[in-house]
Amino acid sequence: MMQRFKAAVLARHQGLLSRCRRGLCSLPDTVLNDDLDHQVLVEGKAWSRTAILNRPSVLNALTTAMGARLQKLYRSWEDNPDVGFIVLKGSGKAFCAGGDIVSLYHLINQGRIEDCKEFFRALYPFIYLLGTCLKPHIAILNGVTMGGGGGVSIPGTFRIATDKTVFATPETLIGFHPDAGASFYLSHLPGHLGEFLALTSEKLNGLDMIACGLATHYLHSSRIPLIEEELGKLVTDDPSVIETCLDKYGELVHPDKTSVLHRIELIDECFGHDTVEEIIDALESEAGRTSDAWCISTLKRLKDISPLSLKVSLRSIREGRFQTLDQCLVREYRMSLQGISKQITSDFCEGVRARLVEKDFAPKWDPPSVDKVTKDMVDQYFSSLSEFEPDLDLPTELREAFI
Repeated sequence: MMQRFKAAVLARHQGLLSRCRRGLCSLPDTVLNDDLDHQVLVEGKAWSRTAILNRPSVLNALTTAMGARLQKLYRSWEDNPDVGFIVLKGSGKAFCAGGDIVSLYHLINQGRIEDCKEFFRALYPFIYLLGTCLKPHIAILNGVTMGGGGGVSIPGTFRIATDKTVFATPETLIGFHPDAGASFYLSHLPGHLGEFLALTSEKLNGLDMIACGLATHYLHSSRIPLIEEELGKLVTDDPSVIETCLDKYGELVHPDKTSVLHRIELIDECFGHDTVEEIIDALESEAGRTSDAWCISTLKRLKDISPLSLKVSLRSIREGRFQTLDQCLVREYRMSLQGISKQITSDFCEGVRARLVEKDFAPKWDPPSVDKVTKDMVDQYFSSLSEFEPDLDLPTELREAFI
């Protein structure tokens, strides 16, 4: 079964994901006034530049200023003939835990919706810039890589996972939807693994990321300084030369025995259904027939998540499977504005409150159950806030995604 899974991964990786080349973080008020000039640091090497996400005390959570600075840096490096390739990494124990959603929560409650929109207008275009970058890109995912952390790394050429990597798209836990390009890259994973990850917010480790194609290389975290030193010596803009260097130090690894990837056939059977109701029914049927602990825990997880987020996220992944990166980002932008607007529901603020602010872990979802989520609610989530609300503006005529 694992051989068939790997074959499917390879086909996906070669055909789509490899050519394309936010998450949750609780931010105390004391860090909201970080020195903006130091939120993204820069290192220069012989033929490369390294951008360092530098908010280690909050797992390098992304801010509007960081999105804007990354755009500026990457544009200048792409135009600079003395820069052959780009590296992105995080300070401290994380790569990036996603967006600064607690700050968004406070902005929403203060009525500062335009400031919230500015966050998405800074982050999403950077993700498109990364996905269309003409120079090789290497993301070192050494530590927590969640939500927007995946968004600012997976569309790039190479992704290095380690024994410390923890990946997830945990937005449904806070009444949101997998965004920052997640509906593109999750939908192109083998089978219906993308639906499973999007709906359950389940974590993957570095071994899992290699097996399913989210990462391109794996090495032990103790060897990160070595690979950085070797990359710093390269004088090239050739992806094949960089790949040879990464292959030299990378390790051949396989998922451990407890990996969810060993359940890919069951995931496909359950999460391949058309509706959330049918997915839950399939899991309940399997749990009743086998008393399988994994099915039981997955059911409990789904029933703890925002019902509207489940339906919205399932549709988002299904639409993403037939869209380009730019189309996914434009759609996700509309969805994100709806998610923060409170026009349909206050689930995003309620989820952030329950998990990251008051931490009572008892969100009161609205609607409270899947059967109360109407088609009109889901449809509205995919529409513009108003007829006067402009869509996300991406430079698609100048930069066509490699998809």
